[in-house]
Amino acid sequence: MEPEPSAGRDARIIALIGTGHFLSHFYMICLPPLFLVWRQEFNVSYATLGLAVSLMAGATALLQTPIGFWVDRWGARPFLIGGTLLMALSISAMAFAPSFLWVLALAILSGVGNSVIHPANYAIMTGSITKGFMGRAFSLHAFTGHLGFAVAPPVIALLLTVFDWRGALLTVGLLGVPVVLAILAQSGVLKDQAKPKHGETTASGREVLMSRPILLFFAFFLLSSMAGSGIQSWLVTVLGQLWGMPVLAASTVLTAYMAGTTSGSLIGGWIADKSKRNLFGMVTLLTLLAMAVLLVMGMIRLPEPLLLAIALVGGLALGTSRTPRDVMLKDAAPPGSIGKVFGFVSAGLPMGSAITPVPLGYLIDIGYPWLVLPVVAGLLGLSILCGGSAQESARSERRATPQVAPAE
Repeated sequence: MEPEPSAGRDARIIALIGTGHFLSHFYMICLPPLFLVWRQEFNVSYATLGLAVSLMAGATALLQTPIGFWVDRWGARPFLIGGTLLMALSISAMAFAPSFLWVLALAILSGVGNSVIHPANYAIMTGSITKGFMGRAFSLHAFTGHLGFAVAPPVIALLLTVFDWRGALLTVGLLGVPVVLAILAQSGVLKDQAKPKHGETTASGREVLMSRPILLFFAFFLLSSMAGSGIQSWLVTVLGQLWGMPVLAASTVLTAYMAGTTSGSLIGGWIADKSKRNLFGMVTLLTLLAMAVLLVMGMIRLPEPLLLAIALVGGLALGTSRTPRDVMLKDAAPPGSIGKVFGFVSAGLPMGSAITPVPLGYLIDIGYPWLVLPVVAGLLGLSILCGGSAQESARSERRATPQVAPAE
């Protein structure tokens, strides 16, 4: 039997883990469309309804780092299979919840399963994907997540025209079962990351995560997420207050921005594979372009068609910068530490999303909506500084201690 061509193997790997990544994002956003139904059925407040999403996201963020340690020690495949199954069955079980407390408990369980996805997937990609395709693999992985966010609300809305909310959740939850069976059936193609070579001295996992490069990468991801959350949460409101744009028109601008970020995630993978020598230079230029777009939208009244166009360009620039950023982190991680490093650093993404909305909303409350987009642009500027420092620190450490690798 002839060996499978690398392109076909890479495609299979991305199809398997990308489908799991799609489900993880889909499940994170499939609950909000049910809030109005749940409010009537369970007689709970909007704040209590929001707790379901917060608990799921919180469990995911808190457990990603410890799961990353376990992935590095015992391998990614069993965690990927178990996490995807737990995530899916928890959503399915909500269909039988007798009270909203059961929904909250199952949301936590689904978050526990979801916490596996990033550390396991990045460890598998690092060990399985052909080196020359790595950037595009990372970008396709990111794209499947964006796609999960995008299709969840309309899919739930469509299912609610056929089933009640219990039938809708049971249906989408059970979609995860064939995904798990497919991963089990083809798990042989999913290889773990390379381990440290025999005879290399080791650093503890804590030393790896508390090293200057990894802490700076955490700040890089955190600040980027804070900026992105600020745009998603308040762009519609800011455009309305600054320029009197109707909600529908301002929402269309946000949609253009989001379409740009999603499309850019695919372009970024191609750039990462073709421009390995100066990834951070590309990230810097793209982020500066996104900053300029934000400042223009917040300072100059533009015709709606032009505003749509530059929002698309800004989103495209920011989305394109994301995959090179992920590849930079992979290159900075010591051998055998991909799970813990990506688990730790990517925990900054939900954390950043949680931090920004309240203070930026306060700026609007006290009469300074014109400050929101400059603040977001400033956060992106700080992220560039952290990213550049992280890359330089990683290079310095490799030059100073070329034989250091992580312990389990």
